[in-house]
Amino acid sequence: MDLLEQGVRVRAAARAVATSSSAVRDDVLRTAADLLEAEAEGVLAANRRDLDAGTDLTATARDRLALTADRVAGMADGLRTVAALPDPVGEVVDGWVRPNGLRVQRVRVPLGVVGVIYENRPNVTSDVAGLCLKSGNAAYLRGSASASASNAAIVDVLRRALAKHGLPDDAVALVADGSHEAAVRFMRLREVIDCLVPRGGPALIASLLEHATVPYVLDGDGNCHVYVDAAADLAMAEDIVVNAKTGRPGVCNAAETLLVHAEVADRFLPRVRRALDGVELVGDDRVRAILGDVPGLSEVTAATDDDFAAEFLDLKLAVAVVDDLPAAVDHIARFGSGHSEAIVTSDLAAADRFVAEVDAAAVVVNASTRFVDGGELGLGAEVGISTQKLHARGPMGLRELTCVKWVVRGDGQVRQ
Repeated sequence: MDLLEQGVRVRAAARAVATSSSAVRDDVLRTAADLLEAEAEGVLAANRRDLDAGTDLTATARDRLALTADRVAGMADGLRTVAALPDPVGEVVDGWVRPNGLRVQRVRVPLGVVGVIYENRPNVTSDVAGLCLKSGNAAYLRGSASASASNAAIVDVLRRALAKHGLPDDAVALVADGSHEAAVRFMRLREVIDCLVPRGGPALIASLLEHATVPYVLDGDGNCHVYVDAAADLAMAEDIVVNAKTGRPGVCNAAETLLVHAEVADRFLPRVRRALDGVELVGDDRVRAILGDVPGLSEVTAATDDDFAAEFLDLKLAVAVVDDLPAAVDHIARFGSGHSEAIVTSDLAAADRFVAEVDAAAVVVNASTRFVDGGELGLGAEVGISTQKLHARGPMGLRELTCVKWVVRGDGQVRQ
């Protein structure tokens, strides 16, 4: 089907979803969750076809693509969690009465058609569609060719759940064409898409910046830092760094750079290097001087500026020693992507200064960057993590999928 023709149908469906009751939308999500669980084997079989076809995928890409029984169950649980959240649609943000008697309110309403273009991860299909439907929007999805069978199986479940509860199944639609040309056309569908969210690597973001004419919210790179302060509990810092780097290295909230205060570098770097056995380390001159050659551990090679700016999405970590907290903040300002930054410290003043001075969508104190995730922060799931400042920043949940409508009520007033 032509993208514009399909998009017109999605836009028509969006109007029906926007005026449906919250109870009906919640029922759709709960039914979709039940179907996912009941038909998990079919979804997993489709995923195996994608994995079998992806012979050239890296280990990280395969992990992002792969579904397991637990991951499918997690998708179903995510839909139920979103269904149980408060509905933002119709919420009165604020209101006042003018001297002439006009009653003014700002009310949350759906965005309309949310277009999402994403790579590899089929769980995004379920998460995004669930959030869009809960917030009264239609979801127009363009996944990667590598996940085409998985995405189609999940979308089929969602569309049947919509139809069962009397909503048009086109409220969730998947672009079948996985070509680059189709992706570019998708980015230009101003006639039907109200907001576009990209979820992918640098190549996708570069293509979006070059080609998109649809308004978009940028889900950019995750070059996340962990800064270990002079006042850090080093055992805590070790646990946080290991989790942030190795828990799931191929996701955007994984740590890519470790910064260590010079006062604790001699004590902390050797222990964290042992804890990160299996992770390739690249370091500045001071890091390499402290670590040297350790039998049984790979060499720490010299880090370049490109390394400090990189989102590795792999078991690789850039490491630097900094003289103080301002130097850490300066390093993050120079190389960070505005995603998530963490400090480990027992000094409240240092924590407060880090929070105040670091410019990022999320700042974490004494915890892993891996918590910067819609589900972990109580949003149920997320459409993406915005690294820009308009109109949303950070994990995008239900409220970020709405805008406001001004409602003005009078009793015959005319402007003089």
